Amino acid sequence: MRKKKLGLEEVATSYPAPESPDESAKTGGVNLSRRKLISRVGLGATLLAIGGQAYAFVRSLVPNVLYEDPKRFKVGTLDQFAEGARFIEDKRVFIFREKNTLHCISATCTHLGCTVKMQRLNQPKRVNASGREIDEQVEFACPCHGSKYYGDGTNYSGPAPRPLDHFKLEVAPEDGQLVVDTSEIVNQDFRLTV
Repeated sequence: MRKKKLGLEEVATSYPAPESPDESAKTGGVNLSRRKLISRVGLGATLLAIGGQAYAFVRSLVPNVLYEDPKRFKVGTLDQFAEGARFIEDKRVFIFREKNTLHCISATCTHLGCTVKMQRLNQPKRVNASGREIDEQVEFACPCHGSKYYGDGTNYSGPAPRPLDHFKLEVAPEDGQLVVDTSEIVNQDFRLTV
């Protein structure tokens, strides 16, 4: 049996032979096989992922700045507070004035932090709050979950676990304004005499 030549010379001339790596370097061309391309893309993605994790780690060492309202703030001069109660909405506090004494009660419910509403009573009523008898003119009610507080902040109904906070008051010596210090919780009997 004789083998016939199929004209391989013609086929070889119609398709150029691939260059060897040495020839590619000499000519300055890029000869990447599919395997080399995929491995380089994979290596780049891995390095990018490691770099992202390193950035996240280093970034976690730098604290974020948390801008909170100051715990001490001025609410106005003494002549701005008439007899009775005044609600300062943006600070969520009630300032009470009785003749020459003042006190401050928080408007933040001790249950889940809703803002309580003050309700004036049609007739004063005598209640026993915190072991003492008081004549109550107002009550506080939480609109969220129904907690109720006497006028001195003592909780008596609903899910509130404790009374409303009372904050320290003082008069600023430089300008005579009333200063509320929410970082210092005082006893319910605290009164600022002016």
